[in-house]
Amino acid sequence: MSSSNQKNDSLSQYYWRENLSITFKILAVWFLVSFGCGILFKDALDQFSIGGAPLGFWMAQQGSIFCFVILLIVYSYLMNKLDEKHGFQEEEK
Repeated sequence: MSSSNQKNDSLSQYYWRENLSITFKILAVWFLVSFGCGILFKDALDQFSIGGAPLGFWMAQQGSIFCFVILLIVYSYLMNKLDEKHGFQEEEK
């Protein structure tokens, strides 16, 4: 195997490792918001209210959706930065 192939493999592995790191962090936040706020921390969050609804209930019904949309935006931003860092950015037309 030539040194350029080894270098490309090393860069690919580094890119993939960073990609997985971003994905696992996003999934951890997603889990905390959906399972944590909606189930585990519901009683503690219900001490507060938003619009007359207990916060735990609101997070399970509405807040998690807002967080998911924000996570999609953050994921897209982070992946675009990673692609730029490794020279995989999309070409503009």
